[in-house]
Amino acid sequence: MPDTTVAAVPNQGETVTVSAYLATRLCQLDGHHVFGLPGDFSLSMLDEMLTVPGVEWVGCTNELNAAYAADAYARARRGVAAVLTTYGVGELSAMNGVAGSYAEDVPVVLVSGMPPSRARADGLLLHHTLVDGDHDHFVRAYREVTAAGAVLRAATAVAEIDRMLLTAINECKPVYLGIPADVAVARVPAANLALPLRRSPSDPTSVQQFRDALTALLAQHPSLTVLAGPRVHRRRLEGELAALADLPGVRIATQAGAKAMLDEAHPASLGTYMGGMTRSEITRDAVDFAPLLVLAGTTLSDVLTGLFTHRFTPEDAVELGFETARIGASLFHGVRMEDAVRILHETAAERDFAPLPPLPPLTRPEVAEGPASDALTQAQLWAEIQQWMPDGVTAIADAGTALYGALGLQMSHDSDLLAQPIWSSIGYTLPATLGICLARPESRSLLFIGDGAAQLTVQELATILHRGHTPIIVLINNAGYTIERAIQSPKAVYQDITPWDWSALPSVLAPGVPSLTSTVRTRAELAEALVEARECTDRLVLIEAVLDPSDAPEMLVELGRGAARANGAPSVPVEQAGRSTGDSSR
Repeated sequence: MPDTTVAAVPNQGETVTVSAYLATRLCQLDGHHVFGLPGDFSLSMLDEMLTVPGVEWVGCTNELNAAYAADAYARARRGVAAVLTTYGVGELSAMNGVAGSYAEDVPVVLVSGMPPSRARADGLLLHHTLVDGDHDHFVRAYREVTAAGAVLRAATAVAEIDRMLLTAINECKPVYLGIPADVAVARVPAANLALPLRRSPSDPTSVQQFRDALTALLAQHPSLTVLAGPRVHRRRLEGELAALADLPGVRIATQAGAKAMLDEAHPASLGTYMGGMTRSEITRDAVDFAPLLVLAGTTLSDVLTGLFTHRFTPEDAVELGFETARIGASLFHGVRMEDAVRILHETAAERDFAPLPPLPPLTRPEVAEGPASDALTQAQLWAEIQQWMPDGVTAIADAGTALYGALGLQMSHDSDLLAQPIWSSIGYTLPATLGICLARPESRSLLFIGDGAAQLTVQELATILHRGHTPIIVLINNAGYTIERAIQSPKAVYQDITPWDWSALPSVLAPGVPSLTSTVRTRAELAEALVEARECTDRLVLIEAVLDPSDAPEMLVELGRGAARANGAPSVPVEQAGRSTGDSSR
């Protein structure tokens, strides 16, 4: 966890404003960019925060997009991200994004600029309120989607800010800070800023007990299989996971929310596991029937388990959580995931398993047969992207055809896939691309998004363009919500969206800012556009890929069938759901 400031730490007797204190703490936790929109109750707070060196304001087009961008930023960094809104109308607009951060374990700090303390105490009927004298409606609402929250008073602001930020980094969950306008400019002691915030350490006794129990368990088994989930990614333990994979007798699979956390070309990599939707039977059997299975930072939600089609018994597995480890019925409280993964590596190395037979290479999407001039299919789209995709990219895939196509890719070295499979809020990824561009300027971002999802949040494309970022965007134009078509009523009017001129959009949103756009309808056109995109590094690239509305990746077709059964809906015939002939992305 970063523990240094960019600004000089004040002397013992100095004071700073509450807002400056918060801004400095955010910088100490690697949250240098603050996303949001201004409002009258937050203007003084913003003015004070921006006096702190190292803090950069990222003005977004709406609060929901700001929350999405901050979420992605926090996923890509080692600290927190902040969303700053005004009271009521602003914070409510951000709530969906913050709820997604809660569901997917992302340490986002929602900062709400509130009416002055006296106005709150007197219950004045102000704008942005429900005009009933109760100013805490939204504070209470945020309790449902955050790990902790506080409305600051000057007397306790330092302690409360530190408490909220420690909660965020310890629990990897969002927190809420309401800051009345008068409190924002109140002066508080600065001395505490010399003491960087750190995650709570593990309990030494619990760590030793866990080590002893794990050593005894490993001695009883011939090999070790790990299913690694997104929470390992939240703790930035990719290096430790790779070190574990280097040991003999170890196999590692990842969940969809952690795809490519381990290099998928690694000899120990089993690829992505999703229960019955797993592409490889070898992968599925290796996890489901493992002699010893370790669930490291997993979330056993519906999508991540292939709609609960996993065949392993979670209670029989070793489980490593953020702050607790479990072996059978024994819970080891106070064992941080960082220490649990380290101990797993050390004990597995001491066990010295016999080497396992080599795994066959993971299946890669291949270009389906047929003339390159024929209408583009989902199978061809993902196969062409597989052959083209450069190393070292951060791919971002929106819920829908984009995600379930991207999950079929074999990710290249030093690449990453960002997705939101648990919350699955369509439109998340376009603002998330802004967050990733700011968090990882050294890595080119590659966004896969459907036209329906893009219409929700496309305004943030303007921010991306005006800030000079150069992602590659593959926009899948299938005239609506194909993920819903795959579940039920594919011909229903509500599955369609209004058509847009996507290739003209960048010039409309950012006149004078150069970009490269193209519309492709065949495999040959797509291949040419991808080559141009790779070579064009000085501007944003938008490739609109026009596809049949009924065409979908095979994995999405399977998900649709399963979701329809789970919802008690009539089954969608395969030809209506758009199963692609020759689709090899499964």
